Amino acid sequence: MPVVLDPDAAEVYRAFQEAGRPPYETVSPVEARELYLKGRAVTNPEPPELKSVEPLAIPAPHGSIPARVYTPLRLRQAGGLAPCLIYFHGGGWVIGNLDSHDVVCRRLADEGRLIMVSVDYRLAPEHKFPAAADDAIAATKWIAANAKQLGIDAARLSVGGDSAGGNLAAVVAIAARDGDGPAIAGQVLIYPAVDFAMTHPSHSEPETSVLLTHSVMRWFRDHYLNGAADIHDWRASPAKAETRAGLPPAYVLTAGADPLRDEGNEYAVRLRKAGVPVTHRTFPGQFHGFFTMGKLLQQANVAASEIGVWLKALN
Repeated sequence: MPVVLDPDAAEVYRAFQEAGRPPYETVSPVEARELYLKGRAVTNPEPPELKSVEPLAIPAPHGSIPARVYTPLRLRQAGGLAPCLIYFHGGGWVIGNLDSHDVVCRRLADEGRLIMVSVDYRLAPEHKFPAAADDAIAATKWIAANAKQLGIDAARLSVGGDSAGGNLAAVVAIAARDGDGPAIAGQVLIYPAVDFAMTHPSHSEPETSVLLTHSVMRWFRDHYLNGAADIHDWRASPAKAETRAGLPPAYVLTAGADPLRDEGNEYAVRLRKAGVPVTHRTFPGQFHGFFTMGKLLQQANVAASEIGVWLKALN
């Protein structure tokens, strides 16, 4: 599939190349996390003003899962309770944290006029699969069980995330459908990683090797999974789940210059074929990761606004 970057995306990509930042697969996970956070300061847009941003510690078998609660100035309430989007950050299950996606969460809370809860799940390689999935499921169950005291309407609880976070949101939605969690109202899957087999054509097209490359994805996979057998576990590869029937409505975003493009497109098609209401938005001239770069890429702001509109229409 021919890919032509939007002019601003091409300029950003050229700037990253000229900066000489080492590829993630050539450094340690700790160094990669530092590089990722430094990049956020350069690319994040100005955050909107919110009513409050509060830390939260979610009890878990291993201790607690750090989280952050975002409450916007404008909030859609019914009976004193508001809808909520539980958000899982991207970063290949190896990098990223609450701070790397702080502006994204502020923006979506404001655009959707809902409470956002960002979950800081455990990272690999210190914590291999299924630690991140376990944390995402546990956090969602706890938030639902304690919704009222958080000001959240448990009947209007959605999950979302970008990249690895999109993977975790899809996993939580499947687990909840199958009884390991609360009812989920919707799922926001932003260029999600859904198939660790990584054999779709977009993984081998030169035009998709923009910032995120197939070799970087292999590096993430090798840090996160315990071995080849995990590839076929739906908690790692939600595309491997037996069926998508009965899953909540989905907003799926994919980018043209992205190794994950084809698996994301296919997941949207398979959701729709299973009878799931799907809004599938493609950004053909953008690369993986653009959603967090609203300071430099206008399409990131368009996407955030559109997701906000979708969330408001959902509940």
